[in-house]
Amino acid sequence: MVGKIAASLADATPEVLRAAGEGHHLNMGPGVALEDEWRADGLDIPDIAEMQRYRFSRIQGELQRLGYDGIILKDPLNIRYATGTTNMQLWVAHNSTRYAWIGADGSSILWDFFECEFLAGSSLTVDEVRPAISSIYFIAGPRYAERAKAWADEMLEVIHTHAGKGARIAIDQCELLGYQNLLDGGVTLGNGQEVMEQARHIKGPDEIKAMRCSVHACETTMGEMREALRPGLTEREVWAVLHEGNIRRAGEWIETQIIASGPRTNPWMQEASSRVIEAGDLLGYDTDLVGAYGMMVDISRTWRVGDGPPTGKQAHVHALALEQLERNIELLRPGTTFDDLSYKAWFPPVAEYRHYCCLFHGVGQCDEYPDIFFPTDWEQVGYEGVLEPNMVLTVEAFVGSRAGGEGVKLENQVLVTESGPELLTHFSLDL
Repeated sequence: MVGKIAASLADATPEVLRAAGEGHHLNMGPGVALEDEWRADGLDIPDIAEMQRYRFSRIQGELQRLGYDGIILKDPLNIRYATGTTNMQLWVAHNSTRYAWIGADGSSILWDFFECEFLAGSSLTVDEVRPAISSIYFIAGPRYAERAKAWADEMLEVIHTHAGKGARIAIDQCELLGYQNLLDGGVTLGNGQEVMEQARHIKGPDEIKAMRCSVHACETTMGEMREALRPGLTEREVWAVLHEGNIRRAGEWIETQIIASGPRTNPWMQEASSRVIEAGDLLGYDTDLVGAYGMMVDISRTWRVGDGPPTGKQAHVHALALEQLERNIELLRPGTTFDDLSYKAWFPPVAEYRHYCCLFHGVGQCDEYPDIFFPTDWEQVGYEGVLEPNMVLTVEAFVGSRAGGEGVKLENQVLVTESGPELLTHFSLDL
């Protein structure tokens, strides 16, 4: 057992202790074979304990900076960031049955799903685990109001214990009655997403090591995907190779199904289909992949299927997308403002070519702050900010002629360093 909650499981049965300790998938890690593969390619294995401590300190720092006494977390990625624990990550994203409290005083409580207390056995930051109270209609039915009141009563007791009455508390997401009951209890509520996105956007040394390992696993799988690609497969059959390789290499899930071939590549954002890929088609995709250590690899490539050179039109849109990517990567330097990223970025004329929804965005456990928009959208949705060392962003490019024809999607992941942009993703951009 490595976590702080070991004492609370002292009376547990041997199988529960094993599940919380040496049998816990996060304690077991990616496995010796995979770690040896990463080391052989010159990568360092992250210290997960140090990563947990760094993340917890980032949250405490943001709570203090923004004047909060604590934060209530329901987003499963925020819970993982704060506690180093997971449980049915996608399921709890739409079934609110798991949540956490992090106090500015350093306190940390996790409420987990039915008889899942042992799943916090990997955590070095959780002080206590309690059974969760859920008011979602699937579980609570017509008693949802009663359950929401019980949830709020317990949460108010925790807040009063660690922050006193009249506390100012951040919360990332909650059901309507949960908000109302906390307000009725005298708590001032603030935006927990701001706290967490600000905490998460500067990566610690071990987060960067973890991301490098995740990138290696993703790009190795992309190589298998490229080897498998041939005319006659459906888009879904090609996409399945990425899923399989991600899971086999300690990955977790893929956020989208964005892969398209031939005429489906323009406009972009079309999802995997039953279309049979033909020789000479372009095939584009966006990994959107949550990989090893829960770190995202969000990159895009476009390939020509089969033998022979690309057509003139294919080569032209690819050259434009490649130019956009390469020129805009150079902007990712400390001190560059978000509006400079927007207004100084290069891209083909929007009157002639369709483009992606943004130029750059942050990435960590998933797509994260900031999101950098095109100049035409800046007045409506842009916001101020500045690049700092150890931020990680992706550089986006989609080029598809408004007159028709295939499109090209490219994207790379970049670490902002004191000396400039460092490319984290190296898989060939060639068609």
